[in-house]
Amino acid sequence: MASNPGGLPISTDQLKARYIGTGHADISKHEWATNQHRDTLASHVGHYDQLSYYAVAQNESIGRVRSQMLEKMLQPCGPPPKKQDASIG
Repeated sequence: MASNPGGLPISTDQLKARYIGTGHADISKHEWATNQHRDTLASHVGHYDQLSYYAVAQNESIGRVRSQMLEKMLQPCGPPPKKQDASIG
């Protein structure tokens, strides 16, 4: 059980409603991995020191690395897998 800044406890249901990336019981493996990758990329873009480290390591400009990471956030794990119908099989 977590708590908020006021010290009142927050249930897991409230946390899952507040933060999209926490998932739910019916989340697919692809959705979960996509959320993890997006959170990681957003953290890299949001922290200038990490972004500049990646830019130096890739020998690219910081703006180009930021742009590449933002583009990668659209589909970080590739297109979603096709859903199978329950009636087939």
